[in-house]
Amino acid sequence: MSTPAILALEDGSLFKGTSIGAEGVSVGEVVFNTSMTGYQEILTDPSYTNQIVTLTYPHIGNYGTNAEDEESGSIAAKGLVIRDLPLLASNFRSEQALDEYLRSQNILGIADIDTRRLTRILREKGSLNGCLLAGAEAWSEACQADALEQAKSFPGLKGMDLAKEVTVTEPYQWTQTDWTLGEGYGEVSEPTFKVVAYDFGVKRNILRLLAERGCDLTVVPAQTPAADVLAMNPDGIFLSNGPGDPEPCDYAIKAIQEILETDIPVFGICLGHQLLALASGAQTMKMSHGHHGANHPVQDLESGKVMITSQNHGFAVNEETL
Repeated sequence: MSTPAILALEDGSLFKGTSIGAEGVSVGEVVFNTSMTGYQEILTDPSYTNQIVTLTYPHIGNYGTNAEDEESGSIAAKGLVIRDLPLLASNFRSEQALDEYLRSQNILGIADIDTRRLTRILREKGSLNGCLLAGAEAWSEACQADALEQAKSFPGLKGMDLAKEVTVTEPYQWTQTDWTLGEGYGEVSEPTFKVVAYDFGVKRNILRLLAERGCDLTVVPAQTPAADVLAMNPDGIFLSNGPGDPEPCDYAIKAIQEILETDIPVFGICLGHQLLALASGAQTMKMSHGHHGANHPVQDLESGKVMITSQNHGFAVNEETL
């Protein structure tokens, strides 16, 4: 017998559906992602910390889950919202069905709701705080009122420093490279460049791509002083992706400012890019509903070429401050 679940938004919107994960309550910022595949990579991306992810593609879970596709050691998202969970997960790499995967990590999920309606609300009003509640009495008036109250009381991500919560505690070496069918992940053999990567919530595949290109990678915690990184004599410094608001990360901004006084190349993605901008004197801002998906078109204004990009950020650099 299926377990009832609800999603309540801070604006009073309520969605009744079926639980596909753990029972209980989970609160976070509700965002939507337009990717057609990659749900496991999305769930385990640390950039989704304190967020409940809605997937706009209707059929999610049809190829199951497996340990190789995780972007971190555990699910980072606070919950998952989908339209339909297929009865069968069919893929030769599948190790666990999506609903079992969610339950194994005590993560809430809801299916059988109108994700088109939810996405339209988020597009029109921006990302909203929400509460997922799953259990036998989830549809009762008392539970609905409780979920709505918890959604309204969530403080939101602006002003929230999450990088120091998801980062590693000790430096480590990364040697894994790209995945190959029948062989799995490779190992870097003859690295050419020594690169230090700040972990603000880094995805494993970003590290693999750097290693694949000949980088001898040392990953360091988010609060590592610039002096410690410079003492490693790196050829380049990488500032990773991560969750939350970049402005409160004063420790990172200070370190980057010191690094910028040297001639060492610095490369930032997502939160790392925003921190690099802040360290350079620019400002950042909270976006309305952010960019989350693997199909965002971006045009090179000089050549006119359009590229389909993968994006995941709820904050951005304020162009007017550059």
